[in-house]
Amino acid sequence: MSLLQQLAEKKVLVSDGAWGTMLQARGLTTRECPEEWNVTHPDEVRAVAAAYAAVGSDLVLTNTFGGSRVKLEKRGLGGRVAELNAAGARLSLEGAPGAIIAGSVGPTGEFVEPLGMLSESDMEAVFAEQIAAMLGAGLRVICIETMTALEEAACAIRAAKRLDRAIEVIATMTFDKTPGGYRTMMGIGPEQAASALVEAGADVVGSNCGHGVRNMVDIAREFRRFTDRPILIHSNAGMPELVDGRTEFRETPQDMAEQVPALLEAGADIIGGCCGTTPDHIAGIRAAVDAHR
Repeated sequence: MSLLQQLAEKKVLVSDGAWGTMLQARGLTTRECPEEWNVTHPDEVRAVAAAYAAVGSDLVLTNTFGGSRVKLEKRGLGGRVAELNAAGARLSLEGAPGAIIAGSVGPTGEFVEPLGMLSESDMEAVFAEQIAAMLGAGLRVICIETMTALEEAACAIRAAKRLDRAIEVIATMTFDKTPGGYRTMMGIGPEQAASALVEAGADVVGSNCGHGVRNMVDIAREFRRFTDRPILIHSNAGMPELVDGRTEFRETPQDMAEQVPALLEAGADIIGGCCGTTPDHIAGIRAAVDAHR
């Protein structure tokens, strides 16, 4: 059953939580490339997918967020795009066989011309290479996430749809709270994002990262004003705080679960977590979604 078919049947889906947080808890260091762990530590990566499936995630992502050639080249791994992305897709498929698996595609860290050095066709080709590897491993859903520039997000969406029109694409952007409302780093608001992401071909739109769950309620409501497409919300477990040299996120599973009714009222259709969230947070969201039904 496809993602949109499951949404039509269940009305609300629960997604997974943070991957970086979980891999770091399993030993990943800042000196290592998370995507290389798909080959060097497959059991650990597979276990993250399994942990989220075990607490009721309907949708589970992959350990491929930084898997573009542009990102991997910075770690000397540019020639391993197909290998690392295909491995990440397979590990989530194996770890969460009952869930829908969505290939995670994050920003390249570069800009499209004239702000950057990449043409739109070059940027699209970068994403196509990454996404093709995941489709080849069996994925039918791609999640383009943490985007701040519409041009880059659109390139990723187009790359996915041109590879296969039948696959489903989720596209989310990261917003900051400003005196003028919620805006990405590039000045894009939810209204402009909703319109442009859908125009580029996204089947599901929304927001991830950047905020704790309370601010995400406002962002979901803004998206719902401007689109009738399904909306995905992946909030952080609060804003990051530096404590004794470590980054900590203070929102508890209960904190996040308590906001689920407000997220649903605001128009969210898929609810999960981003930085700092764990299977415990997702279990709380799962229970709140089930209670709301």
